[in-house]
Amino acid sequence: MFGKRPDATLVRDLSAMRRFMPYVSPKRNDSLFYMNQEISADAAYEFLGQINKERPRNRPITLFHLYLRAMSMALLLRPGVNRFVKASRLWQRDGVWITFSAKRKLIDGAPMITIKRRFHPERETLAEMTDATYVQLKAGRAGKQTTSDREMKWMLRLPGPLIRVALAIYRLGDHFGLVPRKMIDADPLYTSVFVANLGSINYPAGFHHLWEYGTASVFGVMGKTDRGADGGRKFTVAWTYDERMEDGLYSYHTLEMVRHWIENPEMLVDPVEPPEDH
Repeated sequence: MFGKRPDATLVRDLSAMRRFMPYVSPKRNDSLFYMNQEISADAAYEFLGQINKERPRNRPITLFHLYLRAMSMALLLRPGVNRFVKASRLWQRDGVWITFSAKRKLIDGAPMITIKRRFHPERETLAEMTDATYVQLKAGRAGKQTTSDREMKWMLRLPGPLIRVALAIYRLGDHFGLVPRKMIDADPLYTSVFVANLGSINYPAGFHHLWEYGTASVFGVMGKTDRGADGGRKFTVAWTYDERMEDGLYSYHTLEMVRHWIENPEMLVDPVEPPEDH
């Protein structure tokens, strides 16, 4: 309480302007910045064609896995984008967490599932990361309920006014850092980045808002792969992020690292060295 949270550490070495920004823009959706990023996919597809020759046919590494891998590495090596604002203060998140959504089945009307995972790019390989995401995705598509699913189903038994009261009490507890770590770790909206792969249903990328609930400061939407004017394959990622966590130049260079790694996918294979102060 008052300077402590179970999932993060208070960032203290900030300029006066950055400390003041949460008071000027108290909500995430007052502070959104949008950016379209075009990424060449030719090298990635060539890499995937080679590496998947040694993979089980039902668990191939995909372009989306390269995207997840690049994002997890960026969050580790560029900790300024792994922050969030809560109680008008900036917090450094403990760990690299990514949430992604998927259809339970690729048909109209099929329910969406959300997968939240803690990534460890400093000690896991691309293959290990991919296998771990397949395990979680299989459980989700099999209908296995998460802690968050059970909590929501329990709350939906209550009358609407009581749900609003319960959420107001929860938000107040979260404001003061009183929500237990176990509940935070189970909640998909307490995450470093929320991502969606619209390319999997052949849709272009589109911008998504950030939720005021939770702590997600970045949303990335990956679109379908197209042919450019030069005949090369490319795709677009539409980024939405809370500009209160870091300045634009720092964030831009971080996203450029993601692009560079996907365009040079051999750099994504092995674990990376974490920063010295990690």
